[in-house]
Order: sequence, then C-alpha cells, then structure tokens
Amino acid sequence: MPQAESAITMDRVLDWLCKASAAIGGTMLIGIALMTLYSVIGRNIFDKPIQGDVELAQLASAVCVASFLPYCQWRKANIIVDFFTTGTSAKTQSRLDGVGALLLAIAIGLSCWRTAVGVTTIKASGETSMLMGFPVWIAYAGMVPGLALTCVVALYMSWRSLTGRDMQPDEVVGEA
Repeated sequence: MPQAESAITMDRVLDWLCKASAAIGGTMLIGIALMTLYSVIGRNIFDKPIQGDVELAQLASAVCVASFLPYCQWRKANIIVDFFTTGTSAKTQSRLDGVGALLLAIAIGLSCWRTAVGVTTIKASGETSMLMGFPVWIAYAGMVPGLALTCVVALYMSWRSLTGRDMQPDEVVGEA
C-alpha cells in the first residue's frame, strides 16, 4: 500500500506542477494578446505602436509553448497515431504508450539540455532582440522549466505504462 500512496502523491505533485506551468503559459499568452491589441490600436489610432512587439510576441510564444507541454503530456493530449495499434490488446497499447513516452522524454530531455546550454552561451555573447534590445537569453531560460517538467512527466508516464501501473481509461490523471 505505501507504493500506491507514493504514486498517488507523485500524481498529485505532478498534476499541480503541470497545472501551474499551464497557468503561467496562459497568463503569458493573455499578456501577448493584450500587448498586441495595444500595439495595433496604437498603430492605427495614435500612430504609436509598441516598437518590437512582434519580436516580443515571438520570444514569449516560445516560453508559452514550453509551459503548455507538461500539461499536454500529463493529460495524454499529444497526437497519437493509433492506426496500427487499434486491434492490439490494452496491455500492448500501454507498453507502446510507455515506449512513446520514453522516446518523448529522451527528445525533450535533449532539447532541455541544449536550451539550458544555449542560455549560458547566448547570455555570454550578449545577444539581444533587434528592435528592443531585449536579452534573448531570458526567453531561453523561460523555456527550460517547462521542458524539464515535460521530461519528468514523460519519464513518469513511461514508467507507469511499462510497469502496468498506468491509469484506467476512465480515470483522470492526477485525481485520486
């Protein structure tokens, strides 16, 4: 029973972290939308747009995407091509899901590592956005937590699937 309680606790922690990450991404997305609206109104009515609004939207959008990835993985909302597996048993499908989650963890883990390395090199080089002079490394640094959490979630889901501890189809992940 302690192992089951441990899994429930891990489920709750990951569920909360994924929701917090998505909330941060959503808040940033609302900020991007408001900034864009302000800039468009300023451009068309007052002839005073926000200088560099497009580059800020691009940098913030990358952070938003990285922030949404953990929740998407946690909710099993990624695109799954199940054309070849629809006729297989639930156990086989679970194992394939586990392998897929493991492959995702490896890919995202590599992306996270290289993004973190990029933060240090971009910061050292002093790279900034063209119009505003905004330090680009800040956007890269903002992507690292989302990528790291996605990797952890994918590893956990892979472990659950490959060990037969995955959730029942009607059970909501993260809720006990």
